[in-house]
Amino acid sequence: MEHTLVLNASYEPLQIVSWKRAIRMLFQEKVEVVAEYDREIRSVTVSIKLPSVLRLLQYARVKRNHHQVKFTRSNLYARDGYRCQYCGERVALSELTYDHVIPVARGGGKTWENIVTCCIPCNRRKGDRTPDEAGLSLLREPKAPAGFPQKVHFLLYQKKAPESWRNYIFLNVGLSFQL
Repeated sequence: MEHTLVLNASYEPLQIVSWKRAIRMLFQEKVEVVAEYDREIRSVTVSIKLPSVLRLLQYARVKRNHHQVKFTRSNLYARDGYRCQYCGERVALSELTYDHVIPVARGGGKTWENIVTCCIPCNRRKGDRTPDEAGLSLLREPKAPAGFPQKVHFLLYQKKAPESWRNYIFLNVGLSFQL
């Protein structure tokens, strides 16, 4: 099912929610519909077009770290452009994994700055060593991504982000792929 982009009252993108949450927000009269999908949700008494973009009716104060991207596997893959950070190959999602630059056994943590995506052969080659010890080098230094939102990179990479979102998502915030 489709996702819904939720905007603040000032039209800033806040989050992406499921269509069920979007309908709930609509019936609670917290939002207005800015754009709709062609698809409809129907019950015995009501037929409603599925919202694509919603805008909050009241401005929501945003926490300072709201735009920090959550550390998840899909966000990690999106940050690294679905490429092995050692050999640079773009491989199928089933052949992609992640690697601790500094192994956990040597004190490396599960952080944006210590984990990169890599292909299975490079992961096996590196083993429980540092990249230098394994004769590997990183394409770029890993760091925490900045910006909104958590699912957008993945949705844009998969080319599933709806056309109606384009006016509200700033595509020049470091995305390196074409729609």
